[in-house]
Amino acid sequence: MGAEKVVVVGAGMVAQRFVQTLRAADAEGRFEVEVFGEETYAPYDRVALTSFFSKAGPEDLLLGDQALWDDPAVTLRRDTRVVSLDRDAATVTLADGSTVPYDQVVMATGSSAWAPPLPGIDLPGVFMYRTLDDVAKMRDWVRARQAVVGRPVRGAVIGGGLLGLEAAGALQSMGATATVVEFADRLMALQVDKSGGEALKSLIERLGVKVRTSIATTEVVADADGRAGTLRFSDGSEQLVDVVVFATGIRPRDELGRDAGLAVGERGGIVVDDACRTADPRVSAIGECAAAAADGHLSVGLIAPGNTMADVTARRLLGEDGAYLGADTATKLKLLGVDVASFGDAFATTPGALEVVYSDPFSGSYKKLVMTDDASTLLGGMFVGDASAFASLRPMIGAELPGDPSSWILPEGAAARPELELPDEATVCSCNNVTAGTIRHAVNEDGVHDLGELKSCTSAGTACGSCLPLVKKILTTELGKAGIEVSQALCEHFEMSRAQLFSAIQVAGLTTFSEIIERFGTGHGCDICKPTIGSILASIYNGHVLAEDRAALQDTNDRVMANMQKDGTYSVVPRIPGGEITPEKLMVIAEVAKDFGLYTKITGGQRIDLFGARLEQLPQIWQRLVDAGMESGHAYGKSLRTVKSCVGSTWCRYGVQDSVGMAIRLEERYRGLRSPHKIKVGVSGCARECAEARGKDVGVIATEKGWNVYVGGNGGFAPVHAQLLVEDADEDTVIRAIDRYLMLYIRTADRLQRTAPWQAEYEGGLEAIREVVLEDSLGICADLDAHMAHHLDTYEDEWKAVLDDPERLKQFTSFVNAPETADPSLAYVEERGQRRPATPAERVALVGSASLEEIR
Repeated sequence: MGAEKVVVVGAGMVAQRFVQTLRAADAEGRFEVEVFGEETYAPYDRVALTSFFSKAGPEDLLLGDQALWDDPAVTLRRDTRVVSLDRDAATVTLADGSTVPYDQVVMATGSSAWAPPLPGIDLPGVFMYRTLDDVAKMRDWVRARQAVVGRPVRGAVIGGGLLGLEAAGALQSMGATATVVEFADRLMALQVDKSGGEALKSLIERLGVKVRTSIATTEVVADADGRAGTLRFSDGSEQLVDVVVFATGIRPRDELGRDAGLAVGERGGIVVDDACRTADPRVSAIGECAAAAADGHLSVGLIAPGNTMADVTARRLLGEDGAYLGADTATKLKLLGVDVASFGDAFATTPGALEVVYSDPFSGSYKKLVMTDDASTLLGGMFVGDASAFASLRPMIGAELPGDPSSWILPEGAAARPELELPDEATVCSCNNVTAGTIRHAVNEDGVHDLGELKSCTSAGTACGSCLPLVKKILTTELGKAGIEVSQALCEHFEMSRAQLFSAIQVAGLTTFSEIIERFGTGHGCDICKPTIGSILASIYNGHVLAEDRAALQDTNDRVMANMQKDGTYSVVPRIPGGEITPEKLMVIAEVAKDFGLYTKITGGQRIDLFGARLEQLPQIWQRLVDAGMESGHAYGKSLRTVKSCVGSTWCRYGVQDSVGMAIRLEERYRGLRSPHKIKVGVSGCARECAEARGKDVGVIATEKGWNVYVGGNGGFAPVHAQLLVEDADEDTVIRAIDRYLMLYIRTADRLQRTAPWQAEYEGGLEAIREVVLEDSLGICADLDAHMAHHLDTYEDEWKAVLDDPERLKQFTSFVNAPETADPSLAYVEERGQRRPATPAERVALVGSASLEEIR
């Protein structure tokens, strides 16, 4: 007998998973598979659809090993629609009228975008957000409108769920404004409660996205040219728009099953049993088009249950046992850079359930755990802003949570968290249904000791990636139990960690990369170890980043001492200590910006950024700034960036100390201090905290008695509040504590590690750091003090040092054979009285029909 014919209708993520699982286990070649997809692409990662805007093309989103589709037992037919299913004849009919026989058919048709039938929904400029073609059309529309209107395109997204927020992020990434309109009283109503929704709204609005909740869209009104131009709402208000994106939900694609007489759920979806079979034993349904008995015959719009259905179906066809037991609805998402997660009984519907809540309006963080009435067993939880505990807690649903539940949601260091030993049956990767036991078996029995290899052999962390921290933790723990040393190697060329290499270089007194790699490494180095060693040498010796052989070690920004921008030009940021600047210096900055045609922007660190400088212009700009008494602001380096301050007691009636004076003293002390990552400092003159000092690596806040020093804070994707190091200290004590804290961080942190994670991972945490820097528990304070004194004694302005060195100046030319020639590929348009880089569409308009490649 020949191979059985399996027809798969649909070529999405779940279909790809089914084919992959079936072929991997079908060693005897029992099946040949034919897959039919309506789209022109091979299966791609729909979860990562928004990343299309930052990737080179659709091929970057393709799923898995593309060799799967070269398998002689597998045929992928793209751009081919199945129009009917004939169960009696066991055939499917294609759009061209041809029929294809099957022994088994697997329906994996997924779902389609749904939008309310509003007037104007078919107007040009209105889009759905579901497929690659959808987002490509939206991108092209936005680019074209930007070229016409000469201002940011006005975008609106109808729907405040996952897809809606992703669509808003996509609009922002293209330079458009975005307003999210949600009928419910909060964003992501299925994942977060009212308080979580408020926290999410606050974080999203901080990122520049407007949010309107508890309001319905009633009509899309055309403009004079027949395009989408205005949205009308249920309260009578209106909003001007250039592009509208509907992300209002999905509906199961169950029409083939319905027309073939198969049962469908009340809300759609082909009804299947726990083995994902329909009433016809030759027809299966998986993914969003299926309504499984274990889910109450409701369709579930998540990838993890779809993957489980695919695995169950593939193994059933191979004769193995298995059942789909229902969806794990746990979700962890990063929307516009904001973490949102929920799992288990997140809304506390269990009778007698207790809610343990932590909310921090300053950072926008909201965390909640749901426990049984005796506060012992974890039932569920939700996180907004900081979801770092999600990976560890989600597998513990239904298990007793050791210690105080609040320790899992309080800020790092506020309470000691007990160590969790996950049971083998706990699911670590819900996307691929990988348990802790599977990972432990791979490590202990199969000899897998590398994270990449562990991902490959277990599939853990290969889908959304949210479980990777937990996967890595289990790997490290199991290796430690086995007495196997866990590698802390900086890269393939150095077996030492950054901290170990720092100490080795310092003790050996080595000053060049060639000496260091010859003594401690192998090979010729890479883009990991070279910048790291360049930073270490700058930290130890405080030499110029372009001195000796160090120029070749630096990243692009450090090599030119300016920040490269998207069009290949650079931005220049002079240092403005404490944000204090004289009118004369302001006039010089204004004259430089005017003379060189630079775009000017006040930064969040109370400085002025000058954008659009060409490489050959940098020395000329620096010269004029240096002549006026200014110097490099090190905005390009892993070093101190700024010391932000309020006006303090000098002017403010609430100020209790001179915060500007303290800020200037700190900035002039730590300027140019090279470190594993950037350092930001804030100084507030009273408890009102106008300088946001507790969101900085080092924060100094005035008290009636002196100053409080906080350390280990940062903003970014995972905001962390700084923690108290010293209380009511005088200025000298403040300086000494910060000196030692920063030097300890510089010596012991990992590559590209900010102070917040370093502080959290330091053995003993902040209390141990406090003992080192205040009580000299390791006996190294004298060394730390001497290191800081060396930094102060040897500091030089990097800009001025280049200006004084003719050899270094030679590298600042765009074209070697024509040093004064400007790059002809640069194109600009005027907006709000300043110039900005032209978009691709604007470039074409500026140069006629020429493409950017032709210009170059």
